[in-house]
Amino acid sequence: MSASLNTACATTATTTTAQPLAAPPLAVLGRDVTVPLVTGGEVSYAALDYAASAPALQRVWDDVAAYAPYYGSVHRGAGYLSQLSTDLFEQSRVTVAEFLDCRPGDQVVFTRSTTDSLNLLASVLPAGCQVFVFETEHHASLLPWTNARVTYLNAPRTPAEAVATLERALAGRDPYGPALVCVTGASNVTGELWPVKELAAAAHAHGARIVLDAAQLAPHHPVSVRELDVDWVAFSGHKLYAPFGSGVLAGRADWLQEAEPYLAGGGASRKVARREDGGVEVEWHTTAARHEAGSPNVIGVYSIASACRALTEAGFENLVERERHLIAKVREGLAEVPAVRVLSLFGDDAPRVGVISFVVDGWNSSHFAAALSAEYGIGVRDGLFCAHPLVRTLLGSEPQAQGECGAPEAAPGERSLNAIRVSFGAGTPDEHVERFVRAVGELVADGAKWQYRTEEGRCVPAV
Repeated sequence: MSASLNTACATTATTTTAQPLAAPPLAVLGRDVTVPLVTGGEVSYAALDYAASAPALQRVWDDVAAYAPYYGSVHRGAGYLSQLSTDLFEQSRVTVAEFLDCRPGDQVVFTRSTTDSLNLLASVLPAGCQVFVFETEHHASLLPWTNARVTYLNAPRTPAEAVATLERALAGRDPYGPALVCVTGASNVTGELWPVKELAAAAHAHGARIVLDAAQLAPHHPVSVRELDVDWVAFSGHKLYAPFGSGVLAGRADWLQEAEPYLAGGGASRKVARREDGGVEVEWHTTAARHEAGSPNVIGVYSIASACRALTEAGFENLVERERHLIAKVREGLAEVPAVRVLSLFGDDAPRVGVISFVVDGWNSSHFAAALSAEYGIGVRDGLFCAHPLVRTLLGSEPQAQGECGAPEAAPGERSLNAIRVSFGAGTPDEHVERFVRAVGELVADGAKWQYRTEEGRCVPAV
């Protein structure tokens, strides 16, 4: 980044430094927001839905605000602000590559989200490519492979079983054609860490490539493309403490360079000329720009780079230790409530990030989540979490009481299958998880203080 751009975009926020375990969490937007309770009064909002979207770091917001007056077109203009913005955009690419510990020659392509990144990768697969994906994946990594031969693998019950399942599937594949394995780094349902390095080794041993869905891993743990030996990694800014609207696909360049552009348009094309037959002849870029047609989201891209810098400066070792402290608080608190069953693939001792899903005997999960919000000011998620096969596998045939409200996924006459998910991270204070644990115990012991009804598929307080 140029010296002038460094000066123009210098943040007003205090640089985050490594913190001891007892130190406050990282500053995030919304930490002082209060919400009304149906029982009267207000309370500070406990945002415990980080797995869907984490609040933006204050540091990121300040960086974006400092840049905003210098906003200009990217790769499109000779003016000073355009040059500054182009420099900022391309330096952000370097920052993300460093954050992911990319290899020489890897490309960083900016997209809209993890979903967009994986759909981009699906669009560049070579003809005849076989794709192997566990049923445990988020829909973003389960569903994009419509133009490939897909093998869906059953949910494993241990990390070792995951590796063995993949090895068996790959051993039976066409050994001469291209193949791709898609796997999550951390489950968006259970929070459990997957054996990515071992799965990558299995894939490569059988001549396949592997893409890592790091949407839930990157905000909580360092992700090294080089160390994990994955071919690509995808993640979203809005889970990495940046605002909505940007994502990343980073990794090997060859399939990206050889395929048609994901979107056709300005920016992706290097040269366009009329042909004698009346058509047009296009020469496409071979850089990341090939798949970044149109005016790019420079604000979103810069916010991702800012978040990468902030997390690196805070120190992942410190962030991981603090999160383990919060995970222990939640798990120990839920263990004291006999009616609560925590969902898990790999067992209680499996390492995990701050994502925990559970069901409560005698409660429909939509009703329970609505009561947490309306009576305690706690925001969690209920449902199947865009991972329907996994949640249905984990819930099995266990009945759920309908309670006051039904779940939005349940059709008339069907049994409700849904769960509650609490998730947290670098911006979560102890008080939020302590309030959550207390609220779970009180709701189970005493029931809801308010009446609820179903409105447009959602459980809401009755007026």
